[in-house]
Amino acid sequence: MAGPLKGLKVLDFTTLLPGPFATMMLADMGAEVLRIVSGSRPDLAAFVPPCLPGTNLSCATATLGRGKRCMTLNLKNPRAPAIVGRLVKKYDILIEQFRPGVMAKLGLDYATLNRANPGLIYCSLSGYGQTGPLKGRAGHDINYLARSGLMSYSGAKDSGPQLTGMQIADVAAGSNNSVIGILAAVIHRQHTGEGQHVDVAMTDGVVAFNALAGAAFLVDGTEAVRGEEILNGGWLYDFYETKEGGYISFGGLEPQFFAAFCGTIGRPDLVAAAATPQDCGHFKEEVRLIIKSKTRDEWTAIFSRADACVEPVLGLGEALGDPQVEARGLVVEVDVPGCGTVKQIGHPIRYSATPPEYRLAGVSAGTHTRQVMGELGYGADEIDEFEKTGLFK
Repeated sequence: MAGPLKGLKVLDFTTLLPGPFATMMLADMGAEVLRIVSGSRPDLAAFVPPCLPGTNLSCATATLGRGKRCMTLNLKNPRAPAIVGRLVKKYDILIEQFRPGVMAKLGLDYATLNRANPGLIYCSLSGYGQTGPLKGRAGHDINYLARSGLMSYSGAKDSGPQLTGMQIADVAAGSNNSVIGILAAVIHRQHTGEGQHVDVAMTDGVVAFNALAGAAFLVDGTEAVRGEEILNGGWLYDFYETKEGGYISFGGLEPQFFAAFCGTIGRPDLVAAAATPQDCGHFKEEVRLIIKSKTRDEWTAIFSRADACVEPVLGLGEALGDPQVEARGLVVEVDVPGCGTVKQIGHPIRYSATPPEYRLAGVSAGTHTRQVMGELGYGADEIDEFEKTGLFK
């Protein structure tokens, strides 16, 4: 059964994590994705260890390039715009991740390519967007988080903002909003035949994550304070260290879950004591000491019999081997041409009629250059000449 996006064709000019993760999602859903990369400036993802056994292919490239073809093209070469112009006539969607203005300098901006294909959906993914005073500024995930306001009330009260183990702005905001924006534009085109330019800024996406704190501030001007709110450490909703140095999480906001938690740790008297979130500051340290009296696995077993919103903090290996993850099919086997298969984290959405496709793992840069050029109508001699004269560098 084909994926839900079968028939859509995507040109991918992105690198690193945000854009490639977005196009991996599209490929999993059945879209035909062609990566266009530099032949002389490798994507940094190509150097992320480890490599697949017996290959020079990094695990990051194998995953983020899943289901995609890849060709190299020197976009600064004067012949490149003509190549892209031919491709655009055959493709529905283009996504790029350069700083604003770069594609225009290359003659590959939306206004130019829209003339070749008026139905083209052109997604620009950047840190700060195509407009505004910061549009040309360099940045990374930590910078977008810093400017969003989110970090002003995130982290620990005594040590300030804290990094997370994954790129929130890059993936949760940038990748996911690119997929959302592209698919929304596809629906619009289905009704009108009209393509459009989709402008996705990672910072915009993180600003929008201030859904609760931002709503409150815009009504009465009150700023959330790190370590003093119900969801950021000001209440019992938190992580707790266990006897051997592990952790459990408690998220029982509702009265019935809170009561179950207090009863399970042997302190039902705390239910009445916590009339307001502010009250918990007086006994939170007591709770920490109680949790530290047993190991993570002991508490996990105890709370398995209580409906209290308590779960262990799992290591990555534990999480990927967890029965829940197995039941949801989140670890999949993907073919690697000539090398068997590799395990990868799968598509996170379940479809009743159109399951995701895991056609092949990602490939090395330029694997499909000659094939794609042949499909565009270039002969073998022309392709040889292009290769000799640096078009694919």
